[in-house]
Amino acid sequence: MPDKVAKNVVVSVQYKLWLDDENTLIEESDSDDPMVYLHGHDNIITGLERALEGLKVGDRKTVRLSAEDAYGEYDSEGVEVLDRAQLPPDLEPEEGMLLQIIDDDGGETVAEIVEVTDETITLDFNHPLAGEALRFEVEVTGLRSPTPEELAHGHVHQHGHHH
Repeated sequence: MPDKVAKNVVVSVQYKLWLDDENTLIEESDSDDPMVYLHGHDNIITGLERALEGLKVGDRKTVRLSAEDAYGEYDSEGVEVLDRAQLPPDLEPEEGMLLQIIDDDGGETVAEIVEVTDETITLDFNHPLAGEALRFEVEVTGLRSPTPEELAHGHVHQHGHHH
């Protein structure tokens, strides 16, 4: 059984995520449903993963991340205007709606509709927290070895698993 957060260890963490400069709580884990991830496999944002390295069960830490170490700087080139004729005819776009976009190579990404007109929709492909400095309050609540399948796939399998 692993005794600290390290590469190839399954880590359970209770957390609260705040916008650092506004002291606004964005989200938090439920006490009975911690965030669980395989450390060292880019399953969580890099700056947070780096800050958790070496912690033990019961350790608590406040982690402040610049936008660059969190979800990146806001990229104005990540905004795209599409002709509404390119949308499925049954889609009624609304501002704030999230769309799953599949590119020509079959890759998936999510975009938020930020503006709707009669002729166009404007999509923002930036992460909703891009450009934001973040503060995590974390507590390590569990450590375990991954199953061979989790290690092979590079992520934790919970509640039934589908690829």
